[in-house]
Amino acid sequence: MEEHLASMKRHPEDKALTKTMINNYAKNKILPPPVGKRYNKNHMLILLLIYYYKSMLSLSDIRTVVDPLAENYFSLHSKPRLTDIYEEIFSFANGEMQSLVEDLEKKFQTANSSFSEQDPAFANLEESEREQLQSFSFLSLLAFDVYLKKQLMEKIVDRMEESQKKRKRKKK
Repeated sequence: MEEHLASMKRHPEDKALTKTMINNYAKNKILPPPVGKRYNKNHMLILLLIYYYKSMLSLSDIRTVVDPLAENYFSLHSKPRLTDIYEEIFSFANGEMQSLVEDLEKKFQTANSSFSEQDPAFANLEESEREQLQSFSFLSLLAFDVYLKKQLMEKIVDRMEESQKKRKRKKK
């Protein structure tokens, strides 16, 4: 698992997943308990989802997202299988890559055109200062994008949680 996630780590010495993390996910009912002290393929898929979401969502939100998957599709005999769902979701990634690259290029160009020497307020900046401010501009554009998407993700999770609560009330 660590090897599979190695490319997603910021620093080589970072640990993608530790035994303690995995135990905490199981203890907090985000990850189904191991079967006979062993984790199967579906556990690994849930762990990948947790890893993917944990930088954007709270553990409580992640539980809201993965609970229905674990409840309905965790069995190795479920239809559809958790593997099918995982493959469907991550098949979108390749298609999204081109539009993401185009969006990043646009933001980069926007940032690089900021703090122009033609603007009297920034005319006296040294080149290194201008580059630093342009980097700040690019970072801010990216942060705003992430902020809006995170807000949207949280709204979706809130709706999922409300829907799950309604279903549980109906079952009672």
